[in-house]
Amino acid sequence: MSTPHIQAEKGQIAKTVIMPGDPLRAKMIAETFLEGPVLINEVRGMLGYTGTYNGKKVSVMGSGMGMPSIGIYSYELFTEFDVDNIIRVGSAGSYVEDLNLNDVVMACCAWSESSFAKTQNGCEDTTLYPSEELNAKLQAAAEKHGKKMETVKVHSSDVFYHAPNFDYLSTVVDKEGCSVVEMESFALFHNAKVTGKNAACLLTISDSFVKPGILTAEERQNSMTNMIEIALEAATE
Repeated sequence: MSTPHIQAEKGQIAKTVIMPGDPLRAKMIAETFLEGPVLINEVRGMLGYTGTYNGKKVSVMGSGMGMPSIGIYSYELFTEFDVDNIIRVGSAGSYVEDLNLNDVVMACCAWSESSFAKTQNGCEDTTLYPSEELNAKLQAAAEKHGKKMETVKVHSSDVFYHAPNFDYLSTVVDKEGCSVVEMESFALFHNAKVTGKNAACLLTISDSFVKPGILTAEERQNSMTNMIEIALEAATE
């Protein structure tokens, strides 16, 4: 049965969903990597597809930007469409010198100052965790195919543009030990926890707070092949 945000019917979405933020990246992944991709959602332009990879059924669908957006889509996928696993594949900004553009990182946990979890069910945790099982599969896939991948603590932020005179990095980096920033994984991990499902997060470094360099919008949409292949291999192993 479809929802207000997803038009698919039960059975059209695989048990494992690869979830980029950008719906056009979902389209690119489906058309580039999946066999026989079928469009299963286009409500609000949030494209979703189901096809096969390595002969196994897998879906890919955009989440939109920010915790409220991924919160809606992941919750509906977990509760209404019998999805068991969501692997987020996104971009991140680096807070540390030793991460470079196009490096792939996997979240060991996500820290956030967001009120998402508390508002959703009263949870006051500020650090949430992915599925150990999914992370192990992602690590195994990266090692099997010789792809470099670091494991890091992620800052999930509700804010993209901070006031220039506001120093928040000392808390996020020095106190909390976060290496990268993105805007979705905290909500995804929370929804997986409250629904008894599994979630993980892979990120490709698209820019840095500590040294020059930034991927263009087109590069963000069309690159990130290593991250995508790790996610697909783990999803279908």
